[in-house]
Amino acid sequence: MVHYDPHHWWRYLLKLRGGILKEIVGRLGVFTVWAVAVVWFHFNVFKVDVPATGHTLAGTVLSLLLVFRTNSSYDRFWEGRKLWGGIVNETRNLVRVAALNIPSAELVRRLTAWTAVYPFALTRVLRSGGDNLGPAAAVLPRAEINQILNARNAGIAVAMRISAILVEARRGGLISDIVQMEIDRNVQLLIDYQGGCERIVRTPLPFAYMLHLRRTLFLFILGLPFALVESFDWATVPVVLLIAHTFLGIEEIGVEIEDPFGMEENDLPLEDIAGGIARILDDLVPWTNQVIDSPALSYPGVPAPKEPPPVA
Repeated sequence: MVHYDPHHWWRYLLKLRGGILKEIVGRLGVFTVWAVAVVWFHFNVFKVDVPATGHTLAGTVLSLLLVFRTNSSYDRFWEGRKLWGGIVNETRNLVRVAALNIPSAELVRRLTAWTAVYPFALTRVLRSGGDNLGPAAAVLPRAEINQILNARNAGIAVAMRISAILVEARRGGLISDIVQMEIDRNVQLLIDYQGGCERIVRTPLPFAYMLHLRRTLFLFILGLPFALVESFDWATVPVVLLIAHTFLGIEEIGVEIEDPFGMEENDLPLEDIAGGIARILDDLVPWTNQVIDSPALSYPGVPAPKEPPPVA
């Protein structure tokens, strides 16, 4: 994500990073060449101008379609940010409540480290790859981290480990059943937020709407020189370029923010958010510079640890 100060107007006017010009420059070039060809043909071969009324009406309808497209994409972007805001809050609540109710520093450190891994694991899920599980992965057993990297859903795998630590605390008589369930509610909320993020990623805008909008946009810009050439003469070329830049840019902005969890410059900074979560959790319960030797988990689906060979 590009961070900027909205009070500075001129500073960003010619800035390319974070803009959509590089994405649409090819299409702008095609429509500019087309406008030049139409104007030249009109004045040198045959008059091809048409009344501008049709384009005026079509432009109004197209503007409404583009507004709907952009609003729908921004709703997805803002919902994604709210879901990650909930993840920030619930990781803090999870560690806060666990630290105050589990009288075992080792278990709390282990739970905190796995909680710090969770947002990085979720990032891996949303981006369909990536090996970065954050700084907490360095203090956890490598075998378990490898299991997370090999899991079909790294976020769920980490959440299972957090819940397993709560089960271990209950079985050891450190917390009651009620306290375990209350703390585990935070884990459940993390899964709910993850489900919301996965819904955004896996449910793009309907294909038919995207296809119809782009076809309409293409035909509108393609016919624009015919409606302008008689009134604007050779000025038709820059006018078409300006209108094409505006309409194509609006459509491309909708495309870029439709999936807020990607790695483009206008997507959400998931690594920064996850890193911020890790730093806050380390302030609550320090886990850095420590080796957390958590045992293999015993819930179904996880292989039991191998017994060491007997000493002769």
